[in-house]
Amino acid sequence: MQRTPMPSPTPEEVQRLRREHNPIKASELFAKVVLLLLGSLVFAVGLEAFLVPNQIIDGGIVGVSIIVSYLTETKLAIWLVLFNLPFIYFGYRQIGKTFAVVTLTAILLMSAFTIVLHDIKPFTDDLLLSTVFGGFLLGAGIGLVIRAGGSLDGTEILAVAFTNRLPFSVGEIVMFFNIFILGTAGFVFSWDRAMYSLLTYFIAFKTIDVVLEGIDQSKAAWIITSAPDDIGQAIMDRLGRGVTYLHGEGAYTGDGKKVVFTVISRLEETKLKDILDDYDEKAFLAIGNIHDVRGGQFKKKNIH
Repeated sequence: MQRTPMPSPTPEEVQRLRREHNPIKASELFAKVVLLLLGSLVFAVGLEAFLVPNQIIDGGIVGVSIIVSYLTETKLAIWLVLFNLPFIYFGYRQIGKTFAVVTLTAILLMSAFTIVLHDIKPFTDDLLLSTVFGGFLLGAGIGLVIRAGGSLDGTEILAVAFTNRLPFSVGEIVMFFNIFILGTAGFVFSWDRAMYSLLTYFIAFKTIDVVLEGIDQSKAAWIITSAPDDIGQAIMDRLGRGVTYLHGEGAYTGDGKKVVFTVISRLEETKLKDILDDYDEKAFLAIGNIHDVRGGQFKKKNIH
């Protein structure tokens, strides 16, 4: 008996399926809530226990909020919410509803925590310590919220919205905003505070990378060699890493090439180079940083 083939989905059905999200698991929802709570709290501690009492600001909307709060002698939480609302709308239009909801939740939590922590005694009045630890906590908080699928500052969202209308990249637009904001801090507070604020922004920026990428950053390696099978087997045996063979072609000679691809940690980079020296000293090796690795056979096998 012949089976009747299933009809192909219409273009409208395909678009509908692309827009629909699979229901989130309870464990995933719990993890997101924990990340949002922890990230918002850590961020608020960085503001109220280190930066705000010492008149040091961060870049972006947070920096603007601190300046306006100081000039108007009003609560910081009010401006953190008000100034971020337009950017949440931009995020809804540019990225999606889930991102907007998570971002709004994170900002409301962070604002509430700043109210609760406002009257605590600053951890230190040393400007350098306040800059370093305040920047670190801000970056950690932002990184945790980004991992939960949201944001704590609307500057990058606005930059994404404007990048299609202006001949500048997202990074260039963000840099322009922050130069203006940090420069304003020099007139409102003092120029030494503005310089400390610039250092805070840099520390927060680097900390976000650490939170998102981890300390043991993964690296992708592409190897073009005359001994691909031997090198691939050695990588599996001596590094415990999975290997994929890609098929390429030399542009000049037209010869077929077998490319060895693997993902390693940065601690294993030297050992990988030792393997190449053992089998093919003239092998071509390209290594690049990877922000996220999941699925497949990435998990390291026991080599002992």
